[in-house]
Amino acid sequence: MFTNTKHILGQNKENTSVVVRSSILKNLGLTLMAGLCLSTPLYNIAHAKTSRIKDIVDIEGVRENQLIGYGLVVGLNGTGDGLNNSPFTEQSLIAMLERLGVNIRGQNLNTGNVAAVMVTGTLPPFQNQGSRIDVNISALGDSSSLQGGTLLVTPLLAADGEVYAVAQGEVNIAGFSVEGDAASLTQNIPTAGRIPNGAIVEREINFQLEDLQQVRLALKNPDFTTSRRIAQAINGFTSGTLAKAENSASVILRRPNNYDGSIVDLITDIEQLPIQPDQPARVVISERSGVIVMGADVRVSSVAIAQGNLTLKINETPQVSQANPFADQGETVVVPRTDVSAEQGDAQLAVLDTGVTLQELVTGLNQLGVKPRDIITILQAIKAAGALQAEIEVM
Repeated sequence: MFTNTKHILGQNKENTSVVVRSSILKNLGLTLMAGLCLSTPLYNIAHAKTSRIKDIVDIEGVRENQLIGYGLVVGLNGTGDGLNNSPFTEQSLIAMLERLGVNIRGQNLNTGNVAAVMVTGTLPPFQNQGSRIDVNISALGDSSSLQGGTLLVTPLLAADGEVYAVAQGEVNIAGFSVEGDAASLTQNIPTAGRIPNGAIVEREINFQLEDLQQVRLALKNPDFTTSRRIAQAINGFTSGTLAKAENSASVILRRPNNYDGSIVDLITDIEQLPIQPDQPARVVISERSGVIVMGADVRVSSVAIAQGNLTLKINETPQVSQANPFADQGETVVVPRTDVSAEQGDAQLAVLDTGVTLQELVTGLNQLGVKPRDIITILQAIKAAGALQAEIEVM
């Protein structure tokens, strides 16, 4: 009853809209196709700042799981681990061969064609047993390249210590390393690679989403306004009170008793709803790289900014003084000559009125000729003066 009623109402609204639009266009002497083409840009403008619910929230329980394993890559062309710096490679090779019925304990092994590696992968949600996932391979010892190597059977464990996948296959790398007696060349990272579809899922994660009566929608960027808008959009679409904003980071979605579908069907119905996300005013700066990212809602109260540079120049031009030719007495002396000058850059004063927007702030600083690293200092000074209505986050 719930699903059918909802879809019927949606179709009636859409059909009514088309009929009204068609009659208006006929009165204007235009065709219906022309009316649809003209209305498309207006629709895009109205939804330009919105995002779908599925793009701004995560479903509780629908998550990935990290997998890790330790293995051996064989078949290398002398670019494997050395015995002195990577003793674990020899121990792993001996243990593997013993499991295969080969006893080589006490023998001297050459591990130049073998490399110990760490294998990592991500198990997507609802992955079925027997399906394949990609894995990443990274050298653990002093191997110089994994080119041409093959990963042997490697169990991949999750945080609970259980094996969820088994990896094996040829390693694909995007780099190379060559060297001669006097020079060497390395491009990209030859000690790291990837095996597409290199692991087979052996165990499924026991999580039945369709049996739940309610789920929690976790916001990727927590915000009270966005959380409330999501709940209002869902309740308005379903004409009920199925959603409730629990806090700034989560919204509770409840499956109604008269709904014919499962919670999966309900999520599918609401995840396409457009939402206009809100965000706090924030300035993110990185002093190491000089990167500055400012949100659109950053405001500055009335403040005056002056920026000038003081440059000191010290030039050392020593001169040599020596006796004239054929002089009876004299010696060569180095006479120092130092030229010290100070240059004061033009200090400009700019006044920013109350409520200055992000673009006006950036434009004003650019007119002063301020560099990114100086802008970081200015922003911190404005914040210290209490004139920056935003949060500063230092990376």
